[in-house]
Amino acid sequence: MECKIVKKIFKIVAQRGNGAFTNFNTEVPKAAQKFLVRIDEIKNSSGTEISIFEPKIDKNHLEGIYYVGVVVNQTITEIPPGMDYIELSQVYVTTRGNINNIGSLHNQLLKWTDNKGYKRKLDDYIVETYHPLANGEEEVEIYLPIHT
Repeated sequence: MECKIVKKIFKIVAQRGNGAFTNFNTEVPKAAQKFLVRIDEIKNSSGTEISIFEPKIDKNHLEGIYYVGVVVNQTITEIPPGMDYIELSQVYVTTRGNINNIGSLHNQLLKWTDNKGYKRKLDDYIVETYHPLANGEEEVEIYLPIHT
């Protein structure tokens, strides 16, 4: 697993959701499927699916918000009803791997971040982008915001 630092700008059209952090692993994919039914309404879509998540601050932080959507190629002024345009510009630590290993990827990226002495920004969104592979598998790229 390769971890690295990147400065990245994400331009996103997405739908908002919220719920218990413990349910994000089932809730977010369901929300994404509902969102994808409307993907043709979005102009300048890159086709790359994306989710962004409010970080869990501590053990008492039980509920959070998330967005499921698609990366767009340029700033959007016409946003479909019930969706938001979000632009994130941040320095991230990132890694990519098989979506079936998403928990392990997150843990390894957190460990790498700590070992390198980087401090996470807990007031910015965690980003995941999803990349289908030819064999029916899917990869996820995880971006954790850090202080610079």
